[in-house]
Amino acid sequence: MKNELTKQSILLFEKKGFNQTSIQDIVNALDVTKGTFYYYFASKEQLLMDIHHDYITNLLKRQYGILDDEHLTQKEKLMKIIHLLITDIADQGPSARVFFREIRYLSDENIETIKQKRNQFRLNIQKVIEEGSKLGEFHNELRADMLSFGILGVTNWSYNWYKTNGEVSPDELTKIYADMILTGIAKRR
Repeated sequence: MKNELTKQSILLFEKKGFNQTSIQDIVNALDVTKGTFYYYFASKEQLLMDIHHDYITNLLKRQYGILDDEHLTQKEKLMKIIHLLITDIADQGPSARVFFREIRYLSDENIETIKQKRNQFRLNIQKVIEEGSKLGEFHNELRADMLSFGILGVTNWSYNWYKTNGEVSPDELTKIYADMILTGIAKRR
């Protein structure tokens, strides 16, 4: 039941927004009581925190899977991270939109917890760029910190407009973004 409450909440938060969705809306959609909701969640904010925590923790875990692959070059790692972000938005559309849009409704303490994890994801990208620069895969005169923000800005904003059933597939969008990003930072021979 906890999973059903979470899934339904994500759909309602995506459609109506966190602030406009009541606990009654959630339980009505599943034909359960508020008692059922409170059995699993102390509050609507705890539910939102769980959604955010699960989303970023899962994303980080998959990013570490890419980072830990010793057979990949730094360029390949960066491309796979871009692919991860695009396919995640495609696969987890409602969750992605809730994650990016509704963080403002978390308490300061909860926002800080999520921001630390988001920051770690960004720092991991920065480290890939720094390593790639040291290895001669990328220009070494560019700032890895600003590039990592830029890559996340380009890819993450896709949640706002990207339609998985549109004319551009997730793989094609990944290629477009990777070409755009890497043409600017790949070392010319």
